[in-house]
Amino acid sequence: MIYSLRVACRWLLLLVGMLVIQHTTAQLNGQSKLPVDTKVKIGKLANGLTYYIRQNKKPEQKVELRLVLNAGSILEEDDQQGLAHMAEHMAFNGTTHFKKNDIVSFLQNIGVGFGNDLNAYTSFDETVYILPIPTDKPGNLEKGFQVLEDWAHNVTYLTDDINGERAIILEESRMGKGANDRIFRKVYPRLFEGSKYARRLPIGIDSIIKNFPVDNIRRFYKEWYRPDLMAVIVVGDIDPLKAEEMVKKHFASLTNPPAERKREYADVPAYNSSQAMVVTDKEATGYRVSINYPAIKKPASVTIGDYRKELIQQMFVSMLNERLQEITQKEDPPFIYGSADFDSYARGYESFNAMAAAGTGDIRKATNALAEEIERVKRFGFTQPELQRAKKTVLAQYERTYNNRTKTESADLVDEYMNNFLVQDPIPGIEKEFEYVKAMLPAITLNEVNEVSKVIKDQKNLFVYMSGPETNDSTAPTDKELLAIIDAKAKAEIKPYEEKAVASSLLNKTPTPGKVLAVTKNALLGTTEYKLSNGVTVTLKPTDFKSDQIIMGATRPGGKNEYGVADKYNAEYMVPVTTAMGLGQFSPTDLSKVLAGKTVSVEPVFSSIADGFKGSSSVKDLETLFQLTYLQCTAPRGDTALFRAFIQKNKLQYANISANPRAAFADTLYKLLFNNNPLAPVVVPNSSFFDQISYNRVLDIRKEHFGDASGMQFVFTGSFKEAEIKPLIEKYIASLPATGKKFSFVDNKVRPVDGKKTLTVNKGKEEQSLILGFFTGETPYSEAIEMKAHALSEVLNIRIIEELREKIQGIYGGGTYADLEKYPYSNFSFVVQLPCGPQKVDTLVKAIKNEFNEMVSKGPDTTYLNKVKKQWLEQHKLDIKDNGVWVEKLLQLKAQGGDPDRFVHYEKYVNMLTPADVQQAAKLVLAGNEFLAIQLPENAKSTVTEEPKKGF
Repeated sequence: MIYSLRVACRWLLLLVGMLVIQHTTAQLNGQSKLPVDTKVKIGKLANGLTYYIRQNKKPEQKVELRLVLNAGSILEEDDQQGLAHMAEHMAFNGTTHFKKNDIVSFLQNIGVGFGNDLNAYTSFDETVYILPIPTDKPGNLEKGFQVLEDWAHNVTYLTDDINGERAIILEESRMGKGANDRIFRKVYPRLFEGSKYARRLPIGIDSIIKNFPVDNIRRFYKEWYRPDLMAVIVVGDIDPLKAEEMVKKHFASLTNPPAERKREYADVPAYNSSQAMVVTDKEATGYRVSINYPAIKKPASVTIGDYRKELIQQMFVSMLNERLQEITQKEDPPFIYGSADFDSYARGYESFNAMAAAGTGDIRKATNALAEEIERVKRFGFTQPELQRAKKTVLAQYERTYNNRTKTESADLVDEYMNNFLVQDPIPGIEKEFEYVKAMLPAITLNEVNEVSKVIKDQKNLFVYMSGPETNDSTAPTDKELLAIIDAKAKAEIKPYEEKAVASSLLNKTPTPGKVLAVTKNALLGTTEYKLSNGVTVTLKPTDFKSDQIIMGATRPGGKNEYGVADKYNAEYMVPVTTAMGLGQFSPTDLSKVLAGKTVSVEPVFSSIADGFKGSSSVKDLETLFQLTYLQCTAPRGDTALFRAFIQKNKLQYANISANPRAAFADTLYKLLFNNNPLAPVVVPNSSFFDQISYNRVLDIRKEHFGDASGMQFVFTGSFKEAEIKPLIEKYIASLPATGKKFSFVDNKVRPVDGKKTLTVNKGKEEQSLILGFFTGETPYSEAIEMKAHALSEVLNIRIIEELREKIQGIYGGGTYADLEKYPYSNFSFVVQLPCGPQKVDTLVKAIKNEFNEMVSKGPDTTYLNKVKKQWLEQHKLDIKDNGVWVEKLLQLKAQGGDPDRFVHYEKYVNMLTPADVQQAAKLVLAGNEFLAIQLPENAKSTVTEEPKKGF
């Protein structure tokens, strides 16, 4: 369960641009109301509850249920702050039909995981309960509806349960504390000055959570959990008539309170003058500036004309963000990253805001550049080429969504209906939206897009704030200086944006094709493998999982381990450095322009032990996917100016990273975990690392590993036909240079420390602690043992929630992770992570040690293992029809070998797992080297001592 500050997703896809196309659709009437998709049934019960029902068979045998409450923290009284969020928590603490934690247990038994599947969130204006239900067994759906009904009006709110949940809420609050939270809590009230939003953060106030009378939360539930503020959403593999019958059965009897309180919406007054604020914190790691314009009321989009206005505004925002991105890619960039948008935390409002982050760089320079770009858009607007690129991209995105319309997952559709209920976002359906976009885009003029800036031209009163590190030399600007920079830009001489001509073709020269020399079929996997004339292999798996999706992957042995200390950072940052310099004849900015309107991406992959690629495309952009792959191998781009920009940005970003207590803790523990080995993996970047990167060496390493395709193994899955993809493979993959060099896995001999070690680090002013335990060792690799170790981890994660969270009330979230590796050497690692308060450290260490000992001595109870197995089997139903998962599995089989039957017939191997198997894994991984690291606040004392002869 989480509380959310996110604004509800817009009904319009937040996309950018497209090419002017021939107007093939009849003229649209802007005054006409937007229709409702005929595939969804919307109804309302006599008590005012709204329901949405849609049959959708992606995925099969699964139904997504939502209970949506149009009420959140904004409706709390002063003595209830944080109780809307806590009410959401209480729904899992007992209802009329389910005792405390029985809901979670029931759902785990049918394959629904707590947190990753079953969840809920509370925001300012809504509370949403998320319940996916597998329908493979009779009774699951009925029981799921009973859970939903109980959340709506049957939560028991027993006094002991309320008091017990206080500590968990406080742990959730504790997890969010730190420099960013302290800065936000100073800025936020000013941002919404004069509005109730300024005083209703969903997480609430700790002192109220600790001490509120229990009737306060019961009062909130009684007043606001009522049917006229609720929607039930049912989307999935279900007969709509049956779904409607179940909605009426479970929700028609709900009643509204006799003295019903009016659901009011908070106002957000405009700023009556320009104001600025400078906030610093000793644990902040970088400077950022935010320029905020007054919030204005935004009516719901009802007509086709409203839809068109939204489309124009989103194109304006996307083009501005393209310009801000372009600034970051210049030599000596004034800021590391920047963004702009129209949005607001407040329901029914939007405001234009823009921000820039400078790391430890000159925040005045960043503010100047951000203000100048806004002023440039105000005065001169955008250019016609920018608009054309934006139109291309919009059309491509809508077209791909339209092409995949019959393969849309139920969870995605649910979000649309939720937003229709909460903020009246239109739901005409992708067929209608694509029709509108094709008709609207050709007629949208540059003048219309530029007119969007009138909203910010007419608003003179701003709120500007800067946040950053607290230093002794007072380098931060004053409030007056911030406003003076903004004001000066309104009068400064500024030149229009200059559009640079960009080549339209990715390749200067067409490659000379190679040949497919041999073809092999694999009936079990349903794949075809090509052996190419340059020695490269390509595995093909055409699927119908999506109508317009192709995923590519590639791998071979190699990676960073081939390089020693002298080249450590050259190898570590080779991919981001060379990517920042562009590809072929194109800088990153120019490449983005030439790819406008194309749904395609290709990235090199350079891990510790492997070289490779990952990429994806739409069907129509498949050749572009191959062209980009060809360029990645044959035409890395050098650019000294962009190289220096990369180095500068990263030095500024990480110069003060050690001020972050968690980063400092991680840096210390990983150094000790790997015994200060200079070749240990980089976990926390340091600005000094970037001084050690050589322009020539990164290009050399790039060519050494990606300029020679010898031994590379490509995999393609998705909506392609073998006859159509084969010529592209011969043209662009079989033509790649390959010397025949043998690449192999390299073991650089980096190992975790032996024995049992305990580390305590005092860092941070907040009352926050973190327990990290590492169990490591060497063992022969086995797929069977790997599955058993993963089962051990998942069983323990259930136990951690039950014991450490619900009984001890020491954590909000935490868990374990298990991993077995075959290369570069056969080893295992098992990690436990428990964020908590310092006063609970000793108790939690003892508690988790007890859980480990139970697993070693007795193994898990069968009921826990069955829950894990059921969740795995439910997830596998999704994985087996996921192109990305297939690419991952096929690459794994190519790189490491293994039995493909374990993926294709996964159920067989899961069902064979026994408690004795999990116990076997526990005896292996929990008997390894132990490294216990504990972070405590800067002034706290450790109560944990090293136990050299005992287990963790």
